[in-house]
Amino acid sequence: MTDKDALVLFMPSGKRGRFPLGMPVLEAARQLGVYVESVCGGRATCGRCQVSVQEGNFAKHKIVSANDHLSPIGPKEQRYAEVRELPDGRRLSCSAQILGDLVIDVPQDTVINAQVVRKDSDGRVIERNAAVHMCYVEVEEPDMHKPLGDLDRLKLAITNDWKYENLDVDFHLIPQVQSILRKGEWKVTAAIYKDEEKGDRPRVIALYPGLKNEAYGIACDIGSTTIAMHLSSLLSGRTVASAGTSNPQIRFGEDLMSRVSYVMMNPDGRQGMTNAVREALNGLIDKVCADGGISRQDILDAVFVGNPIMHHLFLGIDPTELGGAPFALAVSGSVHLKSAEVGLPMNAGTRVYMLPCIAGHVGADAAAATLTEGPHRQDEMMLLVDIGTNAEIVLGNRQRVVAASSPTGPAFEGAEISSGQRAAPGAIERVRINPVTLEPRYRVIGIEPWSDEPGFAEAAKDIRVTGICGSGIIEVVAEMFLAGIISEDGVIDGALAARSPRILQTGRTYSYLLQDGEPRISVTQNDVRAIQLAKAALYAGVKLLMDKQGIDHVDRIGLAGAFGTFIDPMYAMVLGLIPDCPLDKVKAVGNAAGTGARMALLNRDYRREIEETVSKIEKIETALESKFQEHFVFAMALPNKVDAFPELSKVVTLPERKAKGDDGSEGGGRRRRRNRE
Repeated sequence: MTDKDALVLFMPSGKRGRFPLGMPVLEAARQLGVYVESVCGGRATCGRCQVSVQEGNFAKHKIVSANDHLSPIGPKEQRYAEVRELPDGRRLSCSAQILGDLVIDVPQDTVINAQVVRKDSDGRVIERNAAVHMCYVEVEEPDMHKPLGDLDRLKLAITNDWKYENLDVDFHLIPQVQSILRKGEWKVTAAIYKDEEKGDRPRVIALYPGLKNEAYGIACDIGSTTIAMHLSSLLSGRTVASAGTSNPQIRFGEDLMSRVSYVMMNPDGRQGMTNAVREALNGLIDKVCADGGISRQDILDAVFVGNPIMHHLFLGIDPTELGGAPFALAVSGSVHLKSAEVGLPMNAGTRVYMLPCIAGHVGADAAAATLTEGPHRQDEMMLLVDIGTNAEIVLGNRQRVVAASSPTGPAFEGAEISSGQRAAPGAIERVRINPVTLEPRYRVIGIEPWSDEPGFAEAAKDIRVTGICGSGIIEVVAEMFLAGIISEDGVIDGALAARSPRILQTGRTYSYLLQDGEPRISVTQNDVRAIQLAKAALYAGVKLLMDKQGIDHVDRIGLAGAFGTFIDPMYAMVLGLIPDCPLDKVKAVGNAAGTGARMALLNRDYRREIEETVSKIEKIETALESKFQEHFVFAMALPNKVDAFPELSKVVTLPERKAKGDDGSEGGGRRRRRNRE
């Protein structure tokens, strides 16, 4: 490796490395373990190995990426393009050679083993009181002796039959009213939109000839990593279809601050990210409509939630102000608009509602999760945590609710981890370590047996073990702690190298070999540190909210989001990711933000509830709190340097406290035995 080597970052996996100039992109991907399919063996005939270059200044990664950092299109690619179409901006990675620093996007439509986006509806039954009401009426025909216009007679019929007073009508319908009335032989169905009970005039947003006894709405959670969408019947409340996809903004940065930085460094960055997310949303709308057997024209209402930066970028708002104190939102209250205004063409009258944001880094998604789990409706002190690149934390009960965010970074999602990857087939998601032999066993996404069970080796030939995802990272670090491989301060014990070949020396530090195969998967000292930093940031944020509430324990914990759904609460507590609590009171609440969006879609009363609740939530800015650093330092230890975990100690034996030096030798730290079973 020389100074002339190019730095190449692959998205959305986040894997990066330096490679000699002239190396094909496909070979660089293979060396990093990035999955790029190539059925033809690099002969440029299958077209499966397509990639694209993301241009711009990626400050976080110290990369300036440009198309001319790839070799010009050569004869092989020209020949392929003559036979089959090569989309604009795409290159064949088997032919394109590296000439400079690059950010390479592996398009998800070319990847068979794409990220597993597990975002189904939770099936919750929601009492229906939708903002859209379908009203069938029979309109009096024109009469020469009654010169009232067709539109006015329509409004009169709706008022008489359905008691809607002071009706407004969307302008796009006015030129169509006469033809629709005559096509329906004066029998029509009007879609009436009325969100608020008071001060909100009812409005005709769609009109159909004859009887139209169905209308649909979509509820969508725009996550920084994944997007989940649910199509629901506004009349019955049932979920008709659900779909999810990776957020294409990942190519601009894994974490939120990277995306803000990209906007600041690139003049067209905001527009690029807005266009990317809207394009993905349009794709999801097409998918749920196809799965549900309906037309986009049948969708009349939509609810969207997301963290503040996703919220702003979806609306086309520059998120730069959220990149630094005082983290000012452009708009914090609920937003009402037409779907066409945000580039989502459906019915011309389709409305969009966005839940309010709680604070500069606690968004509409946290508000939706709060609506779903309802800490403000109960007496118990409930902690609600949405673990992502930026953790959103809500703590409270019916007396008082406080909220904060904490910058955990992308480590929990596999980024910044040496063998880390997103949750996709081939990723290790469960780990157990024998405390005597230090031998591991693990489970892989897409493979049913554990690694030590019959059938695993055969299945692994088809689904190659490629890395370790977020839930696996949590478990392997926690298991290393329980097995005595790492100290409470997170240092891998080098003395164990004499006892097990799994403990490997890498320079001045040590690593734990999880899989001795191809690829070799290990947990390094830097990996453990990355997890410690992420979990300490989250726990410190939680402790600040507990301080504000004047409590030393919580009664109940809800783990929200895709990541929260698949981590084991016990291991999360062993790691010190969450505070001590009876394990039967800790539960994964799934995509609570998506459920909250469905609640707001199907019942407008929930919109008023969350608007009122958000106005009362106290926002705590962790960056301004003097005790944050103290809590953070204590939280770097496993599970914590000062906080006791008596409930956890009832179900698992925690190791004796011992501090280690960086060389793996015993330090002079105090020893204390925790409670054991």
